[in-house]
Amino acid sequence: MKILVTGGAGYIGSHSCIELAASNHQVVILDNFCNASQASVARAEKLAGTRFLLHRIDLRDASAVHRLFEQERFDAVVHFAALKAVGESVEKPLEYYGNNVTGSIHLVQAMRAHGCKRLVFSSSATVYGNPDSVPVDEEAPLRVTNPYGRSKLMIEDMIRDVCASDPEFNAILLRYFNPAGAHPSGTIGEDPCGIPNNLMPYICQVAVGRRERLGIFGGDWPTIDGTGVRDYIHVVDLARAHVDAVNALEHARHPATTLNLGTGQGVSVLQLVHAFEQASGRKVPYEIVERRAGDVASVYADPRRAHDVIGWKAARDVDTMCVDAWRWQSQNPEGYGDA
Repeated sequence: MKILVTGGAGYIGSHSCIELAASNHQVVILDNFCNASQASVARAEKLAGTRFLLHRIDLRDASAVHRLFEQERFDAVVHFAALKAVGESVEKPLEYYGNNVTGSIHLVQAMRAHGCKRLVFSSSATVYGNPDSVPVDEEAPLRVTNPYGRSKLMIEDMIRDVCASDPEFNAILLRYFNPAGAHPSGTIGEDPCGIPNNLMPYICQVAVGRRERLGIFGGDWPTIDGTGVRDYIHVVDLARAHVDAVNALEHARHPATTLNLGTGQGVSVLQLVHAFEQASGRKVPYEIVERRAGDVASVYADPRRAHDVIGWKAARDVDTMCVDAWRWQSQNPEGYGDA
């Protein structure tokens, strides 16, 4: 199939383009490069052994999006493009709603206008907020606590409404837990702009000497070692889930099917730090600091529905995530800034 990948130059998007190409799909990338590097596309193309058509377009430009759909006939869309920093979303809510929600509306409008009715949407486990219990399944109450998560839930609801209004429109909504790791080649990986919002790239930057120490938010949580517990999923496993979702849409109807993507295993912050130290041979200095507002003790997925519906299951463990993340960071100490 010919697949439009919005945000295809980003961390998860670039890995997914490689996996889609490996499954014989034709990949077309749309990205505005507000938080991604064009170097990631060139490197992904080299790994995939093929060229990706690339369009520098902002989804907020409805006319440009419609022109793209007039030029190209797509069989499906994988929609990653979004601003994604929780803290920043609290400071800049209008930017997050304008970029994430408005851009998604323009995308789905263009899809419907041009007869493209298969969509895989990149959602987030942030929609669950502070869950009543773990593991978290897809029926857990939704308790969004920040504009980023709220924008994802608004888009989910919009897609559900579109599917309800048009029986031919099919969508799979993928709620990620905590992506980590990098391509095993060390060629592409996570390269956040500014101070990392996620734990693994922060650990990597401390290990490579770009930052002095890691701040761990709270050491007195009711967990195995007092630090927060999360579900870390290898980015290549995550990318494979998008291929499985695209293939599932090709062969069966999925009217707004929601799936969790995680390993089903909780890992504490200190457990991840120690696994990374073992993988890299580097000490990661850290200090315990005050808890962040809105943080919770433990969140990890029940991913069984993803296996039942699209045949997907995570295959890589935390040690592999750490080895691959360190390979990427040690080979690219300044990220794509080296390119």
